[in-house]
Amino acid sequence: MATLIAVVGLLAPWLAPFDPSAQDLEVRLEGPSSNHPFGTDELGRDIFSRVLVGTRVSLGIGLSVVLISSVVGVAVGGVSGFLGGRVDTFVTGVVINALQAFPGILLAIALVAFLGPGIAKLILALSVMGWVGYARLTRGQVLKVKALDFVEAATALGASRRRVFVFHILPNVVQPILVQVGIGMAGAILAEAFLSFLGLGVTPPTPSWGSMLNEARNHLFDAPHMVVFPSVMLMATVMSLNLVSDALRDWLDPKTSV
Repeated sequence: MATLIAVVGLLAPWLAPFDPSAQDLEVRLEGPSSNHPFGTDELGRDIFSRVLVGTRVSLGIGLSVVLISSVVGVAVGGVSGFLGGRVDTFVTGVVINALQAFPGILLAIALVAFLGPGIAKLILALSVMGWVGYARLTRGQVLKVKALDFVEAATALGASRRRVFVFHILPNVVQPILVQVGIGMAGAILAEAFLSFLGLGVTPPTPSWGSMLNEARNHLFDAPHMVVFPSVMLMATVMSLNLVSDALRDWLDPKTSV
C-alpha cells in the first residue's frame, strides 16, 4: 500500500485525468460516475484528480519535514549527548524542554499564523515542531552507545572524538531513528492536513486533503463523496506509514523477531 501511494504521488500529474483546478459548474456536486470516478466538488472540479495531486503535495511536505527535522534533530541531539556537560544541560534542559512545554500543534499554528500560509512556511513551522523528538531520541541513544566497551576501546586506542562520534556512535543509533522517520512522516502529513483544514496550510488552488475536507463541510449531507475520498486517502497513507515503521522496527531489532 505504501509503495502504491508513493507511486501515485510521483506520477500524479500524469495520472490525473483532469486539471485539478479546472472548474465546470455544470457538473458541480456530481456523484461518482464513469467520467468522474470520485465525483466533483462545489466548483465542478474533478475530485479524483485533486486527490491524486493532493497525494503528491502531502508526501512532498511530509518528506521535506522529516528530512529537515531528522537532520537537525540528529545533529543537535547527537552532539549534545556526546559532549555532555554544560552543552547537554543547555540543549536538553533549556532548548528542548522549552519547546516541548508547548503543545506541538499549537506551536505550529502560531508559527504559520505569524509567517502566513504557504507550503514553504508550513514546512518550516512543522520542522520547528518536529526536530525536538529526533533530538531527544538521538541524545538518549548516544548516551547509551557511548558507554559501551567498543567505544571506550576506540577512545583508549587514540581515536579522535570526531572519529569516535562519526564512525562508532552514529552508525549504532540509526536504527530507532529510521523507525521514527516513518512515524514522523505520518504525523507531518496529519499536521499538514489539520493546518490546511484550518486555512493555514496549503493555499488554493493547490489541492490538499485538508483543504478539500474544509471545502466539503458545507456539503456533508448533499455530497458526502467530497468527504469520503480525501478522508480515505489520508487514513490509508497514515496507516501505511505506521505499518511500515512497525515492520521496519521488527526487521531491524532481532529481539522482536523471536
